[in-house]
Amino acid sequence: MENKMHPEKTDKAIKGIVCDVKNCVYHGACDNCCTASAISVGPSYAESSAETVCATFRPKKI
Repeated sequence: MENKMHPEKTDKAIKGIVCDVKNCVYHGACDNCCTASAISVGPSYAESSAETVCATFRPKKI
């Protein structure tokens, strides 16, 4: 079941999204790609890119 914070992992990268967080479950085998079915970025009150985060991030289990 997909939800806003934890979408499904797919086999395809989201075109146009660049992510270098290699310890995320959605980080794909391709260079710096995201394989989540959707992403959520926030918070809504951010005033610069430094204040934003990927709310979809989930750490890989070791």
